[in-house]
Parts: sequence; structure tokens; C-alpha cells
Amino acid sequence: MLTDLEKDAIRRHYQAISENLPHFRPRKAQREMLAAVANTLSRTLEKADGEEPPKREGESIAVIEGPTGVGKSLAYLLAGGIMAQTRGKRLVVSSATVALQEQLVGRDLPFLVEKSGLELTFALAKGRGRYLCPYKLYQLTQSQAQQSLAGFDTPQILWDSKPKPEEIQTLRELADAFAERRFNGDRDTWPEKIDDTLWLKVNNDNYGCLKAACPNRPECPFYLARDTLETVDVVVSNHDLLMVDIGMGGGVILPAPEHSFYCIDEAHHLPKKALNQFAAEHSLNQAVWALEKLPQITDKIAAVADKAELANLADEAAAALLDSLYEWQFHLGDTPELAYNDSGRDPQWLWQDGQIPEGLALLVSNTAAAAQNLYKHANGLNDVLAAARREKDSDSAQIDRLSSEFGIFRARIEQISAVWDLLATEPVGDAPPLAKWIECSHNSDKTDYSFHASPVSAAAMLAAGLWRRAAGAILTSATLQSLGSFDHLLKQTGLQWLPETTTLALESPFNFPSQGELYIPPVAASPKQADAHTAEIAEWLPKLISPEEAVGTLVLFSSRKQMQDVALRLPESHLPLLLIQGDLPKAILLERHRQAIAEGRASILFGLDSFAEGLDLPGSDCAHVIIAKLPFTMPDHPIEKTRSRWIEQRGGNPFMEITVPEAGIKLTQAVGRLIRTEHDYGRVTILDNRILTARYGKQLLACLPPFKRIG
Repeated sequence: MLTDLEKDAIRRHYQAISENLPHFRPRKAQREMLAAVANTLSRTLEKADGEEPPKREGESIAVIEGPTGVGKSLAYLLAGGIMAQTRGKRLVVSSATVALQEQLVGRDLPFLVEKSGLELTFALAKGRGRYLCPYKLYQLTQSQAQQSLAGFDTPQILWDSKPKPEEIQTLRELADAFAERRFNGDRDTWPEKIDDTLWLKVNNDNYGCLKAACPNRPECPFYLARDTLETVDVVVSNHDLLMVDIGMGGGVILPAPEHSFYCIDEAHHLPKKALNQFAAEHSLNQAVWALEKLPQITDKIAAVADKAELANLADEAAAALLDSLYEWQFHLGDTPELAYNDSGRDPQWLWQDGQIPEGLALLVSNTAAAAQNLYKHANGLNDVLAAARREKDSDSAQIDRLSSEFGIFRARIEQISAVWDLLATEPVGDAPPLAKWIECSHNSDKTDYSFHASPVSAAAMLAAGLWRRAAGAILTSATLQSLGSFDHLLKQTGLQWLPETTTLALESPFNFPSQGELYIPPVAASPKQADAHTAEIAEWLPKLISPEEAVGTLVLFSSRKQMQDVALRLPESHLPLLLIQGDLPKAILLERHRQAIAEGRASILFGLDSFAEGLDLPGSDCAHVIIAKLPFTMPDHPIEKTRSRWIEQRGGNPFMEITVPEAGIKLTQAVGRLIRTEHDYGRVTILDNRILTARYGKQLLACLPPFKRIG
């Protein structure tokens, strides 16, 4: 139950915003969302002393669709922040994009604190991989004193190839800047792009970290950031980091689920983000490199810790795993599915229905057993190093270097073991299968194979690891329903198994019938006739877009090839107006687009899927959205193929159960680029006749705002 104190606090601080902000207009949908967030979180179940944790059925979880203009972030930050404070919880806000994270920390939360008078502290949470490890950096630059960087006799074990001069120079610049406090160790604040391969050698990772024993612990960017997180009311995270934390058991990086209220914005991205976290893959060549180098490290560990027997066991396990991988290399070279082809795509061998191919069961079992055995011995050696550090103070510097280097190998070994655990797992009963596949890549004269395994649904992991443990959760986005229902999202996230979960679709503050038009021209060619459809789009665009009218047009494509082909066919009158995604960085492209409109010129943006979501071009910057093709995604990824076959085998229709609902969400997002404020006006044009002729067309049309139909 919501207490009178909580009701009064929400009402008082919301009133303060209206008084402190000129022209503030309370919105009905925003007030409705404030109430829904507060009421949902008030239903949290508390664990009594000495009792089992409460069985959660979704009573403190709400799925709230809040269209553009509702003011979702203010609603969930104000209500969620107050509820977290009064209920002794932490508010964890998670987004899918860096842009929203930066908006929350740089604009929305400071605005809330300033205008509402609510005393709310907050901080941004990032994965440890975004932070520099000073110990690794100083080790690589041979500057334990953190000053003189003239020498560069790098430990070769940290490099799988000879370092390039420019890599050495970058490391020196990083070390200088960090030592002089011109760089805070956050990768995102470094002014230049750092190559991923180089950054991996100096970033903070769980395995190479010396934790409390590290001589650089007081200046460690990751620990300084994490210490800050423990003192604030609101932690702003992202879906990837949230899933990493849940995958580790929860409460490792972020506050524990039992003590957290979650506000998950851009929640429609959560299922795929979760799948990425629960999947596993490894490269054969990188695995072989690590296993061949491993004895160099185990010999050193045996010497400092006097544990030759354990080191020998690790070496034997590594040799057994190497033998298995060499056998795989031999076998895969003769696999027809992995033969080189001229399609431009790396060959891929999908194991149908996640079943181990005939004749490979023993090899899979042996590889998985060897990987698991090596992982066990690697953890044993790590424990030995930790004990040696405690017992032998005189050798602490050498032990620390060994621990840091060995951490690289432990990370690789765990990765390999995770892949083979999944590859060896057979589905039980009605459980969804695992997607399993191998890819072959050719780089110069070198061939590599990568092993992959992934669940086809994250629903079970989310239900068990997050929803049944969280004190409360709000999932929100501008587009959560598909085909007029929340069912698709509830299935994807596992919330279908928590029957007390609340769903709420808020009304848009916009007057769509008077602000927008929907036009579906008589396009004869179906998108299935690719060439004819492309030609017809090229014919229609000059009729739809005036080169003299100083407004912006956004044309959205589902295919880069079609986008480029249409661009080549535009008449001379329209070419100077054209800005194509990929030709320039997104920020520069949008800046040129806005500048053209401001100077009284027309501008045409050609974009793909990423321009159909999150793009904010209010007013005349986007007065016309043209959708070349309904945004269907072909199930050509191994996970999608495996899931589709599983649905078919159960008597379902994957096109209607997955493809159409996901197209409905994408179409709604694309159309949402048009009306961004209460003063906008414009038109949506759809150049795909299937929306009128196909049996699912009416369902997709019903998803769209009630624009005035013309034509």
C-alpha cells in the first residue's frame, strides 16, 4: 500500500516542478504514470527475519508503454526515487543506449533535483572494461614509479604479436595523462579512439584484477567509480551491465536485486541484450594460442608457490584440450558447410535443433570435459597465488605480476569452458533448444573457426534471475505493445509466468488526426520483386519530395543495397539534397541536415533501422517520413533459425508469432519519428503494398497512430 507520506511527497515535489518551471503543463498521462510507478513499487514484498524470501508473482512489476511526449523519465525518476528512499531501496535505472544514459545523468536527474527540491544523489555505472587498469598500464610501460616511461621492455606474455610503434606511443600517452591526472581512466573520456585490441591489454577485468592487494588500488578508476555507486540513491546503468550483473548472480557490480527498484527504459531491447549476455563463443586460434602459452605461466606459478603438482595437472588438462581442438581443426577442414564460398559471407555450420551432429558426440564430450577440468585447475592455481601473496611478502611484486598475467588466461579458459558446457548440453523435455553453430573466417592466408552456443530465449533466465528476486521493477518505452497487445514482450521477458504483473498503455498527448497524415500510394510492385520495387520507389520519391520546400524528409530502408540503388536513380534535382547513412558519422549527418533546414533548404535523409528509433527531429526537421518497405527481419541468424524450427515443431507459425509482432514494433517506432512535439505536423508514406494486400496488413495498420488517411 502507498502511504500518505509517500503520496504527499510525490504530490509536493511534482507541484514544485510546476512552480519552478515556466510554461510547465501537467500532463494527464504523466500523472497517471507517476501513480502507476508509485503504486506498483509500494506492493513490494519484504523478507521477514529468519524466513524464506517471499515468492514473487509480479505484484511489484509494471510494464508501461508511454508514447513520445508523456515525460516518462520524469515520472519514473520522481516516483521511483521517492519510493526507493522511503522503502530503503536503491533505484537502478537501465537504458539500452549510451545517449539515454548521458541524458539521464547529464540532464534529467539534475533537472529533477533542481526543480523538484528532491534530495537525490546519482551516479553512472559502467562495466569494468570501460576503465583503465593502472597496474596493467604501468606493467606494460615498465613504470612502476608511474613517472619515467622511457623504457619499454614489455612482458611478452601480454602480446600475441609484436607491439606496433603506434601502440607503444598510445600506451605512453595514456600513462602520462593518467599519472598527471589529465585522464581519469574512463575510456569514454579519452579524446581519441583507442583500438579495441590495445584497450583490452590495459582495461580493468575481473580476472586480471588484484583487488585489495593491488598497489594501485587507491587510484583505480573502476574502484573509485564503484565506491561512488555505494553511496548514491540512483544508479544509472545499461542493459548490458545489468545482464552481466544478473549473470554473475546479482549484486556483484550493481546493488542486489532484493534491495533494488529497477526502472528499465527502452525495455523492448532487453530480451536481445539478455540473450547476448547468456550466449558464449570462442575462437579456435585464440584458444590454441592461450593453451600453448599457458605452461610459461604455470611454471612460474609452480616456482613461486611450490605447487609443481598442481601446475602439472593444469598443463595436462591444457594438453588434452589442445588435442581436442586440433582434432576439431582437422575435422572442420573437411566439413562441406564450412567450405569457402564466394557469397561474401563467412561459411556457417548450424547444428539443427541444437542436436550434436552424428559421430561428434564423443569429441564434444571430451572437449567439454577437458575444458571443465582445465577451468578447475586454473582456479586452483589462482587460489595458490592468493595464498602465496599472503605468505611471502618479499615476492609480492612478482606474484602480483603473475596474477595479472594469469588473469588473461583464466578469462580465456572460462570463456572456452562456457562454450563447451553449452555445446555439450542437450535439451530436456519441452525446454527450448540451444542454438549451436560454427563459423569459418579467412583472414589473409589464415583460417580460423569460432564456436558459438546460445539459448534461443532469455525468458527463463530473466524470470529466475531478475523478476522473482527484484524488490520491484518498471519496464517502459514508447513502444512495448505489438499488434495491440503486450503478449509478445511478456513472453520474451518471462513476465508471462508472473501473473500479477501490471500492464498499462498510456495515451499520447498528441492529436494525431489533426497533426499527421498517412498516405499509401498505389505501388504495383511487391517488395518480393526486389528490382521492380526499387525502380518504383525511385519513381515515387521525386513525386513525394519537393526540392523547393524547406523541410526535412526521412526515408527509411530495410536494405542497404536498396537504399544505395535508389540513391543512384534519383534525378539531378534531388541529389544535392541527399544525405545517406554511412557516408558520414551520424552526428555530422544530422548536423548538416538541421543546418540545411535552418538555412531554408530542403534536406533528405536516407537511413536504415538505426534511424527508425531514437532519432529526434522535431518540427520542420522531419515533416515527412517515407517507409520504403515494411520492416520484416528475415530469420537468417542461427538463433532465429533454431527458434523458428522449434516453434514449427510445436505446431506454431514463427512468421505470425515472431516476425509480424516484431515488424509491428519496428513500424511503430519508424512512424514515431514524425510527431515529436504537440506543434509538429507532417505525413507518413508507406511504399509497401503488402500493408493493404496481405492478411497481416490490417494488424500492422492498427498499430499506427490514428493519422488522417489521404489519397
